[in-house]
This record gives sequence, structure tokens and C-alpha cells, in this order.
Amino acid sequence: MSKKNGIEPFSRRSFLRSAATFGVAALAAPAFAQDQTPLDALINNRARGNWDDQFDAKAAARTAAAVVSNTPILGPDSVPNIQQAITQYQGIVANGGWPQISPAGDQPLQLGATAPAVQTLRQHLMITGDLPKEAGMSSAFDSYVDGAVKRFQARHGLPADGVIGDFTLKAMNIPADVRLQQLNTNLVRLQTFPSDLGRRHVMVNVPATYVEAVEDGQVALRHEAIVGRISRPTHLINSKIYEVILNPYWTAPRSIIIKDIVPLMRKDPTYLTKNNIRLFDGKGQEVPPESVDWNSDKAPNLMFRQDPGKTNAMASTKINFHNPNNEYMHDTPEQGLFNKLMRFDSSGCVRVQNVRDLTNWLLAETPGWPRQRIEQVIASRVNTPITLATEVPVYFVYISAWSAADGIVQFRDDIYQLDGNPELALDTTQGMEQPVQ
Repeated sequence: MSKKNGIEPFSRRSFLRSAATFGVAALAAPAFAQDQTPLDALINNRARGNWDDQFDAKAAARTAAAVVSNTPILGPDSVPNIQQAITQYQGIVANGGWPQISPAGDQPLQLGATAPAVQTLRQHLMITGDLPKEAGMSSAFDSYVDGAVKRFQARHGLPADGVIGDFTLKAMNIPADVRLQQLNTNLVRLQTFPSDLGRRHVMVNVPATYVEAVEDGQVALRHEAIVGRISRPTHLINSKIYEVILNPYWTAPRSIIIKDIVPLMRKDPTYLTKNNIRLFDGKGQEVPPESVDWNSDKAPNLMFRQDPGKTNAMASTKINFHNPNNEYMHDTPEQGLFNKLMRFDSSGCVRVQNVRDLTNWLLAETPGWPRQRIEQVIASRVNTPITLATEVPVYFVYISAWSAADGIVQFRDDIYQLDGNPELALDTTQGMEQPVQ
């Protein structure tokens, strides 16, 4: 990503096991007695600090996975669900919010640690509903706190590793009133969508960097995605998918020709040939690369078109929808990009992980295109446009906070800084999640 915007890419391969992180949430905060603050109620509940048999350790350890939901973000219940969350967070704010978490000092806040800060952490997690009040107070970061931290991380789109690293600490220390503001902001956004989005539709949630394929009110598929960087944001749009192209050609934009391809050709005259990129003039005639003066001050006024294949910038698939921005959804040969914690790397288009599953779903109602034939065509590397029998609605949205019917609430970073509060842009694109010392 661009350093100009304070963004640098990084890998999170060590966090791959947290696949359930994206698109998950946590239960809302529990109710407290009106005659005492949340902190008073927790501090006075120390009797359960020894983790007796009345508390199920296995259940606590499963909390991160248990918050996965097949309820779509957009739907007829999305507004009442977030309104319920707003009511719950209003109660949290009225009772004083949650405590700020401080670094532990000599050791990371993770499983096995013992520190006074763990008591504050327990208080925080109980108020947010991630740790049952029955867990009681203790300075030990045990398996129950570990499960609660993973649950918190899951519903904030962070790798559920149970470690209070920099990003987790920042997310925890966003005040309750700011989270309430974020919920209210997203309520307004959700209210703009019709209750009927189409029996089958696709939603791309930009701040969550994932795609939902929804059928009959349930999430049929969920895909991790790579969306536009801050300097080249993905446009928000309501449209319809009308075409899938297997083995697409890729035509390089003028900006990439000037900034990337021409300098590469000056270094390596075989670059175009190695990457199966051919040149065409305005009449459609192919132009040999060796006939071009690559040291000229001006880039050649030619079309740079990459043939289908494994090295193609869109790999196996391109998904077209009506829009004025020349944006589309597509596959990518750089699958390692999906391993990153924050996936804001594109120039506006949306790269979809496991895109062939989405392609199969999109073509399910187009006769003659079973999965086997799709795979056969991709293997042939022959450019094959397919018009959908019925166009599928697609919604590119910016929803950074939402809730499900069972009280599950989740938040994402305000990566494009549209929520109106700088605290919500956690700047988690700066580096790897590091344990807090």
C-alpha cells in the first residue's frame, strides 16, 4: 500500500488458522443490576475466581468459533438487529462504559500470564459480553480469558490468537460511547437499503473485506476479498452482475503502463514476452515489442493485453457488473495476498478468494454450466464470456458495525475514515500484530 497514506502491506501467515475471524461476531453485553455500576458488580463477584465446576471451560474455549453466523449483513432484519445492539450499548455507556486496558509490563497478556492488568481485562470482557460474569475475578490469564479474548478478536475482525497485541489493545480501548456512535452511523447506512434485495444476491462489505453470496435469506458462500487501497478506494454501488468471463484477457490501464510496465521493459526487454503481454495498435494490429523505443519520454500509445493463463492478472475469472468505474470482481494469481490481516491493496477492483465457488454459484441458474464444465473451460485457457441467464444484484457497501438476530455484534476498522471519528480508524495496516509487553 502507499506510504503516502500511512499504509504499508504486511503478511499474517502465522495467523492463517484464524479463518473464522472474518465475518464473525460476539454476543452483546449482559445486563447489570441498576443499583450498581458494571465494575462494582464484577469486583464484588470475586467468589468465582477459582473457576469451579459451575463454569464450562470447553464452552469458553469454543467462543470464537461459536459466533460464526449465516445471517447476512443486509436483510429485512438488519435494521432492527442493529437497533437492538444500540439499545444494549446505550446501557453500557450509561453504566460507565468499560475500563481501559494497560500493557502488562514484563510479560505479554496471553495464556499463562499473571498480572493485575488481567483483572481489568476480565472486567472489560464481561462488560462486552465476551466473558460470563460467573467467571469471577482473578489475575490469571487462564483458558477462560483466552477463549473470551479470542471471541472479542473474532468479532472485531482480528486473528483469534488469544494474545493482547497492539491491534487488539487498540480495539479494546476504543471507548463505549465511540462504539455506540459507530453503531448509530451504520444504522443510517443500513436504513438506505430496501428490504427486498433479491432472492439471490451478492454483497461486498468493503471494511470487512469479504463477499457474501446470499440465497433465500441465508449466506450461501462467504469469501475473503481484497479491496481498494485508501488512495484508490473501491466505489460503493448497487448494480447487477451480468457476465462471467472464464480465462479473461487483461488490458493494462494507462497508469500501470506508465508507472510499471515501461520501467520494467527498460530493465528487461523480455518482460512482456515472459508475462504473455502483447501490444496492439489502434487498428487491432499486433506490434512487436522490439519495435518500440522504450527509452522515449512518452509511453507508447498502444494497447497492452495479457493473454489468458496462470500469470494473467485476473487469473481464471472475471465477474462483470454494470458500473461507470471500470471496476469488477476477479481471481488473482497472487493468492498469498489473502493471507494478510488487512486486505486493502487493489486499485478499486475486488479480488475474491476461491472465486470458482462463487462462479459456480452465479452460474447455477444459467443452463449448461455445471461445475465440471467450468473447470474444463478454465483448464483449456480459452477466453470464454458467459452471459448470466438472470442478472444477480450486487451491493458494494461500507458497513463497519452490524448485529445479528441473536444479539451478535461486530465491528471493523473505519479504513476509509467515513465514520466521523479518527479513533475508529485503528491504522492496523502498519505492521504485524505484536504482543503487548
